[in-house]
Amino acid sequence: QVTLVESGGASVQPGGSLTLSCRTSVFIFSTHDMGWYRRGPGEQRELVASLARSGATSFLDSVKGRFTISRSNGQNTLFLQMNNLKPEDTAVYYCKADRLGRGTTVYWGQGTQVTVSS
Repeated sequence: QVTLVESGGASVQPGGSLTLSCRTSVFIFSTHDMGWYRRGPGEQRELVASLARSGATSFLDSVKGRFTISRSNGQNTLFLQMNNLKPEDTAVYYCKADRLGRGTTVYWGQGTQVTVSS
């Protein structure tokens, strides 16, 4: 059974930084594409950053240059480093694991709240 547990959400001021963590119950990075999603107030869930099994990354245009996605195989943990945070980054952030990137076997974490406000 694969479980994902996010942590690291907090309230910060604009321009601040946060690092979100997503710990997996077992090592899955060699078989699953990973991603960070978010859902802002009254908005649809959107893909923020992805990290494929190959190591390839992609980012939502609005976070390029500010967010970094990485993983620690030894810690079974996916990270999202967020710098220069803006009020529009306020959302619940979710971690997702997609087995073989096929979209047929997908796991989600429970989410962690990020609030950017002065």
